[in-house]
Amino acid sequence: MRRARRQSGISKAVTMRMMRHSFATHLLESGTNIRIIQALLGHRSLNTTAIYTHVSSTTVCAVPSPLESLPNLPEPPAQS
Repeated sequence: MRRARRQSGISKAVTMRMMRHSFATHLLESGTNIRIIQALLGHRSLNTTAIYTHVSSTTVCAVPSPLESLPNLPEPPAQS
């Protein structure tokens, strides 16, 4: 791990746990199903996998609201 960190040019400390978190997060953000990530990480519980996945706010904001797919309803008549 240390040799790989040095060879990559990363200057800050890196742990295997950090690598697992990054691996899981990048997979999730690229659209990989969380059940697949669960299998790759070897977790029995999906709750454990959820601990390893941190979604960026950019990814969250890019998800369209289901409400946007509703048809446009006509405006109610103006009341006088």
